[in-house]
Amino acid sequence: MRTFRHARLLAATGAALATLALTACDNGTGAEDEGAAKPTATQPSQTDQTEQTERPDGESAPEPQQTNESDDSEPSDSNEPAASSEQPAICNGSNTKVTAQTVSRPLNHMLLTVTNTGSKPCSLMYYPVLRFDEMQWAPQARPESKPQAVPTLAPGDSGYAGVLLSAADGSGDGGMTAKKLTVMFQGRTPNSEGGAAALPSLPAKGVYYDSSLTVTYWQTDPEDALN
Repeated sequence: MRTFRHARLLAATGAALATLALTACDNGTGAEDEGAAKPTATQPSQTDQTEQTERPDGESAPEPQQTNESDDSEPSDSNEPAASSEQPAICNGSNTKVTAQTVSRPLNHMLLTVTNTGSKPCSLMYYPVLRFDEMQWAPQARPESKPQAVPTLAPGDSGYAGVLLSAADGSGDGGMTAKKLTVMFQGRTPNSEGGAAALPSLPAKGVYYDSSLTVTYWQTDPEDALN
């Protein structure tokens, strides 16, 4: 009888332990299921954040517009002429008329006048290179007479250069009288060939000159050339 009660007690104890284990398993599974049932928070994508960006005034910022420069730009015309950078021609004996005139004041001076007879402007470069008769040397230019800008003559306009023929105090030497004058023109660089020379007429009695012979740079005013 006692043995039968002991067996029943053991059976009841085992059933109780099994019930407790089953309850624990049910509670753990429920926690997992409960946790899985909770919704997870989703992070907005970068695109969504850009679309929801607002200006300080509360208005939504407009989306950037796509531009196509090749469609909006006008095609360039390769045949369109560029801005003209053509320089004026160089004044020389082919497009000017040159005269040589002796003057009373200042003493022993001569005035060269160059008039543009062409249809386009021309520039008088540096100073004239003179040659009386068959002289083998060229008179030097007076440095102080150099203008700030190269004289450019429109058609019909004139430029000038002064010539000191001889020293007023007689200090020059090698004096002689010339019957012929050749006026040569310089190019765009010093002492370069500027084109055809001119042969202005001299007075019938000729022109006296000595070693003091000098010239001025080309000027736009005859007074500047003589003074």
